[in-house]
Amino acid sequence: MIGKTRSAGSGVILDSQGYVLTNAHVIAGAAAVEVRLPALIESGSPGKSILRGQGKRFWAEIVGVDPETDLAVLKLPAEGLPSLTFGDSDQVRQGQLVLAFGSPLGLENSVTMGVVSATARQLRPEDPMIYIQTDTPINPGNSGGPLVDLQGRVVGINTFILSQSGGSEGIGFAAPSNIAENVLKQLGTTGHVRRGTIDVYAQTISPELAQGLSLTRDWGVILGDVFPGGAADRAGLKEGDVILALNGKVMENARQLEVNIYRQTVGERVSLDVLRGVDCLKMEVVVRTRDLDPERFSARVSVTNNRVQRLGILAVSLDAKISQELPPLRRHEGVLVAARVAPAFPGEEQLLPGDVIYSVSGVRVKDLEGLRSAVSGLDASKPAVVQLEREGKVRYLVIWLEDRESR
Repeated sequence: MIGKTRSAGSGVILDSQGYVLTNAHVIAGAAAVEVRLPALIESGSPGKSILRGQGKRFWAEIVGVDPETDLAVLKLPAEGLPSLTFGDSDQVRQGQLVLAFGSPLGLENSVTMGVVSATARQLRPEDPMIYIQTDTPINPGNSGGPLVDLQGRVVGINTFILSQSGGSEGIGFAAPSNIAENVLKQLGTTGHVRRGTIDVYAQTISPELAQGLSLTRDWGVILGDVFPGGAADRAGLKEGDVILALNGKVMENARQLEVNIYRQTVGERVSLDVLRGVDCLKMEVVVRTRDLDPERFSARVSVTNNRVQRLGILAVSLDAKISQELPPLRRHEGVLVAARVAPAFPGEEQLLPGDVIYSVSGVRVKDLEGLRSAVSGLDASKPAVVQLEREGKVRYLVIWLEDRESR
């Protein structure tokens, strides 16, 4: 039986032209998106009543979705709207007071207050995305709303919580504003997000590594590899170079360098302060598009035609044309994951764009319809085992279906 369902979330206007930033999972699978603005005090009104009428409603255009950061941009058919501005999330500090705005459990235009618990929380080792962790009460419905500092600047976009009860337990996570601002800019301009690289393998300097290489410092970032012919190689960087700073910001570890390059706009030049032996050098490197960006197929799919709801993905059957655009695969039949439309539970394994699915719980999958059929009869209370190929390696992945009960 097919029927209509409704879901709700929050968002924030960040441009007077009507651009709204929210979470991708808030609008996942939506046939239409309605945005309801809070009621504003009209000009000339004394504004003494604590009760407000209903605000204006708009049907919003979905400008673009970025599954990797779980962010989406909407456009309202209106101009001159009040908007907030971004703050610098790199300046956010542990213990800082912040406010969360949104519609928790449908209670519109609510605000809660708390502190920043951690400034760069990474939940999965291989995930380049980091979050601001906060104990500000965040509940279902807050997703997509702004995390705001005491100066009224947006320093994050509230994205998800960790909870055993389903409600706020003081562990909430927000996408940092410096990442969100870049996503908003790219989605608003081109409808998709390109991410960059400078073609290096960076490593965190440990005291043991510093001692073994006779380095003058026992912390920071060293380049273990500079890929031949890549952007860094063309700029003159070499293996063994120590990266002191990126665009004037001190680099304390390899993860910090990766995250800061991750959010740079493709084509921009980044300035690196480099220590080579005893010489301090200043070098500029052009950020280029990551090779074989797994998100590149997302423009070819739609929620209507390509959604596999129980896996929370948009997928497409392998054919000769798509196979030519992929690295050599171990098999010639399967289903390519083009994008995620629902985030996995934090800490869980998840299907990623670029994965090629070969089987589900022992059932071979040849095409998209075969994948839908394979997952349709699975028990939601038990994990599914997906056999897939990722970066040239065939592996098993244990995942939970999207319609499972809270556990």
